[in-house]
Amino acid sequence: MNKILLAVLIVVVVLGGYTWMTYNRMVTGSETVDNAWAQVQTQYQRRLDLIPNLVESVKGVMKQEQTIFNNLAEARTRYAGAATVNDKAQAATQVETALSRLLVVMENYPQLKSAENVQTLMAQLEGTENRISVERKRFNDTAKDFNVMIKRVPAKWLASMFGFSEKKYFQAAGGAENAPSVKF
Repeated sequence: MNKILLAVLIVVVVLGGYTWMTYNRMVTGSETVDNAWAQVQTQYQRRLDLIPNLVESVKGVMKQEQTIFNNLAEARTRYAGAATVNDKAQAATQVETALSRLLVVMENYPQLKSAENVQTLMAQLEGTENRISVERKRFNDTAKDFNVMIKRVPAKWLASMFGFSEKKYFQAAGGAENAPSVKF
């Protein structure tokens, strides 16, 4: 009788320990994914903060491309008002599209390239775009790690018991693979 009670107690302690450790890994994984998304948003905010400076610098040299400036401002506003990860990702793609149109316009105006403040802002923006790319990758990597963890048996059963669900990956909006066209 004592051996059976000891065996049951050992099984309960082992299962309890496994459940405790698995729960803590899921909490850590979920927080890691949330942190990775926060880093993506930090870089988006950096981009959004640079855009008005770039637009104002370009406006000073060129007045006739008001539509592009308006589209860029609208895209920034949509991003600021987006609530979910998917909405933010879509809005960020709209910002990228509007920004790439502005860059195409700038390529066609040599006097813009020679303006020192425009060059400085463009270099900062290029660096920010690289940071965004890195942070998106990190976000997707941490989301993948978390999703794999909660899909493996037996953690899968514990994940559903504790309310952990799959994290969405960052995905570019449809049509993002096509270069924007700018017509004069």
